[in-house]
Amino acid sequence: MTRSALLVTHTGRRQSTQHARTVAQDLLAAGFEVRVITEEVADLDLPPEVTPVEGRGVADGVEIVLAMGGDGTFLRAAELARPVKAPLLGINLGKVGFLAEAEIDHLDQAVKDVVDGAYKVDERLTLDVRAEYGGRVIAESWALNEVSVEKGQRAQMLELLVDVDGRPLARYGCDGVVCATPTGSTAYAFSGGGPVVWPEVEALLLVPISAHALFSKPLVTAPTSTFALTVDPYTSFAVLCCDGRRTWDLPPGAKVTVERGQLPVRLVRLQPRPFTDVLVAKFALPVEGWRGNRR
Repeated sequence: MTRSALLVTHTGRRQSTQHARTVAQDLLAAGFEVRVITEEVADLDLPPEVTPVEGRGVADGVEIVLAMGGDGTFLRAAELARPVKAPLLGINLGKVGFLAEAEIDHLDQAVKDVVDGAYKVDERLTLDVRAEYGGRVIAESWALNEVSVEKGQRAQMLELLVDVDGRPLARYGCDGVVCATPTGSTAYAFSGGGPVVWPEVEALLLVPISAHALFSKPLVTAPTSTFALTVDPYTSFAVLCCDGRRTWDLPPGAKVTVERGQLPVRLVRLQPRPFTDVLVAKFALPVEGWRGNRR
């Protein structure tokens, strides 16, 4: 039986395209069918044996999806891998991020581990989101990192009523509210003052952004919680955004519901490292202290 892999690449980066060619050649030599999104083929100069694919089912039946690029490329690949529960390997091209697993310095070993099946697969919690207005659904999507509802006009504050588990929590005058997963706790939610949550923890995060309120602390809730964010009817319009990639305008009075996603994202871990080590490396944390190691 032929093994298959889907290659998703940031074609705007020369380094990405060079390494994509190496990965494709190595996988083909190992007997894999290598699928590449049709619109990316012309920019990659790949061997003729690769299989161009397009449409919604590009990852159907693949053994693994490889994302060559930064976190944006990884999130794009996750959109293709998640519906078919395909494991996803992020290959780090030098950009600081938390989603990649394999480093470019060890690319040959990473491909060998994929060929040998020498990897572990972790499941990451996701979010499902639905926006309604006037009794009809106006947006429906999902997110790996976060769902945000933000003000649509720069000069005006957004008024949001936030419910948790069907009970009113607070009405915020704010720039927005971020609902995040543990995976997304080091992304937008972190920049808004939210806590860092270890990926293994099952929880949801709610982080108000620049809230004009006496109580505007970030919250960590149960993974079974449901958030409802209602745009005040007398405020300006808002913008719904999922993972910084998919956006919709929300009219005053619109209601956004966020809950744990039905489908997780499956992440490949080649040589799993403790999250503490990842955190220290990515943020260059001063483990010796700002004043050095005092004895």
